[in-house]
Amino acid sequence: MRRAPVLFLACVLLAGFTGCGAADGVSSGATVSVYVAKPQCAGALRELARANGRAGDVRVRAVCLRGAASENGWNLATIGANARRASEDSTTVGYIAEPSPTPIRFSATILDAAGIAQISGASGSIAMSTLLRAIRQAGDASSLRESVRDELGQAR
Repeated sequence: MRRAPVLFLACVLLAGFTGCGAADGVSSGATVSVYVAKPQCAGALRELARANGRAGDVRVRAVCLRGAASENGWNLATIGANARRASEDSTTVGYIAEPSPTPIRFSATILDAAGIAQISGASGSIAMSTLLRAIRQAGDASSLRESVRDELGQAR
């Protein structure tokens, strides 16, 4: 009788982990995350709203990050913390970086180690559109994170 709640909890936890990397692919209606640097957030959110928060059958949520720009340049600790936050989320399939090469160099090592595609550029809207297209093209791949990297030409 005591095993039933434990088995139920185990089933619920297992079901929660199948959205992004299950052997059978991404479940229809699964939710994935795209982390977005502060300067890119407004444009990325607009583009995601235009797509009704979806890329095909997959729901996409944007996570806006803390700003890393400071009066003296870039706050490297914030850049690192933002990249680590994205890499620790098992639902992350992409990272829209600041529109400058300096922060990209610092976040790249963390994101590369986690297999997360990083996109940068002058427009958060274009970057989000590119990621949404890569997610749609990846379809129900067994590892959506890896497939998105491959679609964007960022194979490890």
